[in-house]
Amino acid sequence: MPTLGNPTGTIYILKKYNFQFQKKYGQNFLIDSNILENIISAAQITKDDFVLEIGPGIGTMTQYLCENAREVIAVEIDKKLMPILEDTLSAYNNVAVINADILKLDINRIVDEKNGGRPIKVVANLPYYITTPIIMGLFEKHVPLESITIMVQKEVAERMQSKPGTKDYGALSLAVQYYSAPQVMFTVPAGCFMPRPNVDSAVIKLIYHSKPPVDVNDEGLMFELIRASFNQRRKTLVNSLSNATDLGLTKDKVLSALEKLQLAATVRGEALTLEQFARLSNML
Repeated sequence: MPTLGNPTGTIYILKKYNFQFQKKYGQNFLIDSNILENIISAAQITKDDFVLEIGPGIGTMTQYLCENAREVIAVEIDKKLMPILEDTLSAYNNVAVINADILKLDINRIVDEKNGGRPIKVVANLPYYITTPIIMGLFEKHVPLESITIMVQKEVAERMQSKPGTKDYGALSLAVQYYSAPQVMFTVPAGCFMPRPNVDSAVIKLIYHSKPPVDVNDEGLMFELIRASFNQRRKTLVNSLSNATDLGLTKDKVLSALEKLQLAATVRGEALTLEQFARLSNML
């Protein structure tokens, strides 16, 4: 079995199976063993851990996870990768590969069956286009999580940890920070992948909050307000919220709430903290 995480082993496997990269799945395989070791270290994987890996590809990171974790479940959407994974992971008896779309999988059931419902660690190298739906899916389904350590496009990682008033701050920042404490661990140059992507990546760790950092009566409503506030960034909060037809809010109602929060009528969504959005949501 070839060791992956370097160009030689990766090219050998790709040639052996005549593998064609699928653009629709955003496939880029890591070819740097130092980066892989750093990810394992950042995720703090130990022999006590049950790990869910999303998008194992040809099994590069999976091999490292198997060496360090108690048990690994890897979920891969591309059917063509199944025989390759069977080959590259054949030496390990603590891994199961599921050919499925992670967005449609009942992860809570897997956690119940495999880890007795106890919190798990998630590790993933995610393509840009699917990053947000996957992360939000894990959070919104209330999967028992300890942490999520993921490699994403560098600017997405920066967006997740950005603060009010910055250009990167938005609905994603607020959602991630409501559910977790995000920390960018390190950046990964484009040259560490095959094929080489157009942008650099970053590894970010989201440490799950056992209890949200703000008190909110209706989580769903708060996130609707947040989304509406950032739909048209240049508009004032009053206009953004009163124009969002599904919210059914009048300008007067929004203005009255802002006044109670001691916020100016001209304030924009990007100026509000998570705490202020929670209080606004509770008032409305």
